[in-house]
Amino acid sequence: MPSSFSVNAPVRIEFGNGALGLLPDMVHSLPATRAFVVTDPGIRACGVLDQVLGTLRDAGIENDVFDEVEPNPSLATLDRASARVRSFGDCAVVALGGGSSMDAGKGIALGAVNTGPVADLDFGSGTASPGLPIIAIPTTAGTGAETNGFGVIEDTGAHCKVYVGDASVTPRVSILDPMLTRGLPPAVTASTGVDALVHAVESLMSKGSNELSEAYAHRAASLIMANLRQAVAHGDDMDARAGMLLGAHLAGLALSISGLGLVHGIAHSVTAHTGTAHGVALSSVFGDVLDFNLPDSEAELGQIAFDIGVGSTVRSVVENAQATVAAIRKLVVDVGTYRPLRELGCSKPMLPAIVDATLADAVTRNTPRMPTRQQLHELLMAAL
Repeated sequence: MPSSFSVNAPVRIEFGNGALGLLPDMVHSLPATRAFVVTDPGIRACGVLDQVLGTLRDAGIENDVFDEVEPNPSLATLDRASARVRSFGDCAVVALGGGSSMDAGKGIALGAVNTGPVADLDFGSGTASPGLPIIAIPTTAGTGAETNGFGVIEDTGAHCKVYVGDASVTPRVSILDPMLTRGLPPAVTASTGVDALVHAVESLMSKGSNELSEAYAHRAASLIMANLRQAVAHGDDMDARAGMLLGAHLAGLALSISGLGLVHGIAHSVTAHTGTAHGVALSSVFGDVLDFNLPDSEAELGQIAFDIGVGSTVRSVVENAQATVAAIRKLVVDVGTYRPLRELGCSKPMLPAIVDATLADAVTRNTPRMPTRQQLHELLMAAL
């Protein structure tokens, strides 16, 4: 019999080429009459912001923009943007871009209606007043941030990630338009795509997984492995782009139920110490963590082999699990995201601080095999 579990149903999803045209209807459905767009300078530079603002203007929806979200957004940025939204007034927040913009949008929507610094709005505390409604429009196929109510935010003083958010800022609507990902450079396509694959794989191994998260994650892993190389090599292949965007969203739904694990715990710490792109940091330790987890995750990794096309019914479960790890190690090399930790700016003297931050990170608690401090140090040394 399936285990008992409780899951909040996903919010409204609009998927397909041209889905951006539904944005005005989605704003009115919240209901709202004004929109505050949260995004980053790259989205303005590539013209996507102009598309969004044009769609809002054509529908007569008053709007304002904060386009200063940086990679790995900081608490200071969220405080500054929250003040802007308070000045603008009651509205829907449109979080436009990759994971950084969507994570920032959640903190901003919450900070706009709560007094004090955004740092006090810890996800899971349950003490925040409900935030402004959010419409999420991802322009990368990676984070799945449009599926949940928390943002991973940089505490630059402490060199660590914090989780800001509340269930109230889970996006009410997710507009998944593959056309908006068409201009994504190969390196960004690869980095965000690896992030999505880690979400699917870690969700399946997570202590918090259940039958529903497993269903999402298995399909996500299949879509991502089938489309990532093609999307990186041929960015105008809209079938590959659509497959990646849907795969990333399903992986986001999975992780929102199950949580993640040690790959993300390490990558959060590495990024906080070096500024490395998230997907690259994940790639640097993905294979090593899977090898470490294998004794406790043989069944899950063995099943993933069939999702990603390397499984065989004549092999043992362990052999299929090993085939999964080998295929993932090859993928991160093939798409160009793998770098040893030393090439990311990590050094032996830095490792104790990375170990401390990893073990303190909430995502690490879900890993199927919790490392000791010594085991984690040895894993990092091997990845260095």
